[in-house]
Amino acid sequence: MLLSCGPITAVIQGASWFGHTLAVIAAVTAVGLLLPRLGPVVTVIGQCAAVLLVLTISFGDGALLGFLPGPAAFGRFGDLVAGAGQQIDTSTAPVAATPEILFLTTAAFGLLAIGVHAAAVLARAPAAAGVPLLAVFAVPAALADQLLPWWAMAGAAVGFGLLLVAAGGLHSQLTGGTALVAGAVVVALGVGVVTPFIGTAGRFAGGGGSGPVGSIGLTPFTALRGQLEQSTPIELFEVRGLTRPAYLRALTLRQYVPDRGWEATRPAPGIPLPGPVQQQPDVPGEFVDVRIDNEAFRDYWLPLYGEPIDVADLPDSQWLYDTASGTGYSGRPRQEDAWRHRAILLTPSMQELRAAQGIAGVGLEYLDTTGVDPRVAEIAQEVIGDAGPGFDRVFAIQNWFAGPDSEFTYSLQTAPGNGDDALVEFLTVGKTGYCEQFASAMAVMLRTVGVPARVAIGFTAGTEQGDHRTITTADAHAWVEAWFPGIGWTPFDPTPLTDGRRIDPPYVLEAQAEQAGREQDTAEAEDVPAPEEQDSGDPQLPEPSTPDPSRLESAPPPEAPGIDIPVWPFVAALAAAAVALVPAALRIRDRRRRFAAVARGGAEAATAGWEELMAESTDRGADCPPSDTVRAAARRLVREHHLDPDAQQALRRIISAVEASWYGGRHPGPGELDAPVRAVAAGIAAGSALSLRGRLLPRSVVKHVRERRTRVRAGGDRPESVTPG
Repeated sequence: MLLSCGPITAVIQGASWFGHTLAVIAAVTAVGLLLPRLGPVVTVIGQCAAVLLVLTISFGDGALLGFLPGPAAFGRFGDLVAGAGQQIDTSTAPVAATPEILFLTTAAFGLLAIGVHAAAVLARAPAAAGVPLLAVFAVPAALADQLLPWWAMAGAAVGFGLLLVAAGGLHSQLTGGTALVAGAVVVALGVGVVTPFIGTAGRFAGGGGSGPVGSIGLTPFTALRGQLEQSTPIELFEVRGLTRPAYLRALTLRQYVPDRGWEATRPAPGIPLPGPVQQQPDVPGEFVDVRIDNEAFRDYWLPLYGEPIDVADLPDSQWLYDTASGTGYSGRPRQEDAWRHRAILLTPSMQELRAAQGIAGVGLEYLDTTGVDPRVAEIAQEVIGDAGPGFDRVFAIQNWFAGPDSEFTYSLQTAPGNGDDALVEFLTVGKTGYCEQFASAMAVMLRTVGVPARVAIGFTAGTEQGDHRTITTADAHAWVEAWFPGIGWTPFDPTPLTDGRRIDPPYVLEAQAEQAGREQDTAEAEDVPAPEEQDSGDPQLPEPSTPDPSRLESAPPPEAPGIDIPVWPFVAALAAAAVALVPAALRIRDRRRRFAAVARGGAEAATAGWEELMAESTDRGADCPPSDTVRAAARRLVREHHLDPDAQQALRRIISAVEASWYGGRHPGPGELDAPVRAVAAGIAAGSALSLRGRLLPRSVVKHVRERRTRVRAGGDRPESVTPG
């Protein structure tokens, strides 16, 4: 298990998770060593209890005696799981090693260790342990942007190979087993290198080809933070023909779900690309002809600038353009080499935006505030004060977030919540976040004051380098687009960036200059001595201020958000594994029941011992026909399984005891047949190895089920008689 956990380094930062993993695997192993004689059910229950104790000691609050889980501990576990779900929803690999993530990882490895122990030890089918171990690879491979490191695969191969070799005797199979495992690893790596359809990036690293090692896509907000958190930014685009800095839009979001945020919706049936998407719009703007060279962006969305007119240099029948959302999209993730498109970059003046009031030309869904906490609308009203409709309200809210007097702070580490409405907490208490929180909050606030709004996701302008601009993962961004009749969707950025990535359009700069001039005039008027009744002639407008949370009506805290993690694949995998282990479990049950009857002695001892030997032989493909006498069946056992002299001597004692019990009425005493039966069973196992199929689907169990069905159909359910020899 420990050798197989290397892939976790690709999805969790740091190494703190390893200590928790080591502790829980050690606990499961210790219980497995202490309780084998009590049966598999008791062993598994004990291992589950051990996992619970490790979780309680490491993460539980209010544990009884410091280690026993109580109600407070289980409440803490629920909070940790909910927090892990929220972190997964808003982060991409590798995620920070928070207590929530460490709890989830520790619990998962504990359950996996129980599954591996059940398959490899209890069911004696070590190869089947590869099924739960596969989950350790499947999850990181699905979440990580980059290929998993080579040493992770090598460690897993060594661990799984050791499990297989040790099952048959480490000393006897060490050389051959090592060679077999090494050969399998070499073959697997070779197939991965030469086969283009294997691997998260098309090929294994070092496998040739000129493509990038990994591809980056934008899932709404989920990948956004992950790209911003990358220690080394990855180059995504080279843009030529752009005359000034502008936002590169990948997609827009119009549906807001309270306490879950903005969600992507299915685009409308679009216009086929390449080709024209609209006539050149009659709006104030600047015409550009842009070429975008794609280095590593792979997604459903086609990033475009401004108001597109046409798009070229794309393959036919792969892309569509939804004019309502301003989004180019495809039915599956794609990575195009390059594309060119002509567009209009909107450059309206402040006065033109002020004149464009109302909601003409846009759907009412862009004003939808269903389920939004009423306090958000109250905050928005306080922020805009007596600002005029349309542009002045938009600028007032943007300036509240990103202006010089803003109390908000940009950070990838958002402030923790206290159970209240998430949006209200951000606006009144937290005041810390990154572009997701700022764009989400501003768009909702605009809707509450009558301005149609949506959230756009894409990239800022990047860095100018010679004849082109370079856009990297560090430029991933979210902003707001507000609707103005006759002009269209106009971008506004409420995120208080201080790293030079922020874009302030001309209309925003005009409004900032106007406000600065107004404030200067007010300050000068205050410096002039005047009678109290003198009117300054230039009344000071009220400054947008941070609302006092105590003045807002309290609302009952919402229920804790559910975890939007698809669990059905894990449930299905566990159910499939459980079903696959049922025949093996039935065989273990029958073996224990028969050995118990042999040890007790009496009328059932001889029959139980003989049935167990017949089952051992049947499991190995050497079935004894019902017509065989006891002595004929014994000769078959010796011949088929190459019994050694000691096992043959034990078999003679069993034959005598069986014949005496069945036909002489003299039954074995307690323990009389126990050693002989076990000796012959061990001889059969030593002479004929049991295959994986034989362990998972024992032939004796299948035969018993078939015979039982035959007897039921024939109208009886009696055990078959055995002819004496």
